[in-house]
Amino acid sequence: MERVFIKDYPLDELEGWVEGIGERRFRARQIFRHVYGRLIRSWDECTDLAKAFRTQLEFGTHLDALSLVKAQEAEDGTRKFLFRLHDGHHIESVLIPDPPRNTLCISSQVGCALGCRFCLTGTLGLTRNLTTAEIVDQVIQVHHLQGKEGRITNIVFMGMGEPLANYRQVIRALKILLDPQGLGFSHRRITLSTVGLVPRMRELGKESPVNLAVSLHAADNETRSRLMPVNRTYPLEHLIRACRDYPMPSRKRITFEYILIRDVNDRTEDARRLVKILSGVRAKVNLIPFNPHPSLPFQRPSEERILAFQNILKDAHMTATIRQSRGADIRAACGQLAAQVVSS
Repeated sequence: MERVFIKDYPLDELEGWVEGIGERRFRARQIFRHVYGRLIRSWDECTDLAKAFRTQLEFGTHLDALSLVKAQEAEDGTRKFLFRLHDGHHIESVLIPDPPRNTLCISSQVGCALGCRFCLTGTLGLTRNLTTAEIVDQVIQVHHLQGKEGRITNIVFMGMGEPLANYRQVIRALKILLDPQGLGFSHRRITLSTVGLVPRMRELGKESPVNLAVSLHAADNETRSRLMPVNRTYPLEHLIRACRDYPMPSRKRITFEYILIRDVNDRTEDARRLVKILSGVRAKVNLIPFNPHPSLPFQRPSEERILAFQNILKDAHMTATIRQSRGADIRAACGQLAAQVVSS
């Protein structure tokens, strides 16, 4: 039979695949339990499966979709993992320890087509979308590397790529991540970040209960279009309307990510515009001081200006936090993922 990646299948699809190879549907639940409940490394571990079936799985499936190339640890404990895909391309994932949480930042594409000017991944262009197995396996491989003491508690789709540009594979991966018989994460502990692909946002709100984060980074169309070309297709008025209409439980809010860049979007008038456009949106703002890099033409604002920007939001009774830079010394900070081996 054709060799497949077993982690490509949510449970309902796995049942169909199992039937297609002549086995009974309950075998899919057994496989699911072994792959996601026990996190097996080999089919030989599945002693409740007949040896002939284990042999069929061994030669008919790929259990792993990724292989580790390199792991780096920053001074603050942040860990960055470089993974090789089966076709030789590479992606990066980042684990951010913040006891009692361990948050894994995962990728959804090899590179990115959206070209945000403050992001190193955007300089690569898009190579291809990740498969469901390649998305899910980032979580499993890092789990193995961390061990029980470093158990992953939270997942953020904030690595390489735009998740909503790879919508179907991301939705299928979310089904596995959220399935109680799969990896069993709560929807409260998974956050998907988007630059604002408005039609896909509407679909996501109907299909999945995970948290939504929106990469905003400017409060006027001129500045945002300069930083983020996607704004020319989905300008702020369309994006904010979609956020107001986004279906959420009463206790949830949309997180708006705002990278502060010196003399670009960090002025007093920028903060006041931000307050105005988010009026009426159940929102919290995550301010992210820019992480400088020689390849990017921007600088970090002064601490005084960062705090002044935050205070304007707070004075307007908005929740506004400042994200501390993590893993900058290993280029694992926000906007710095670029899988450097690609160009080496």
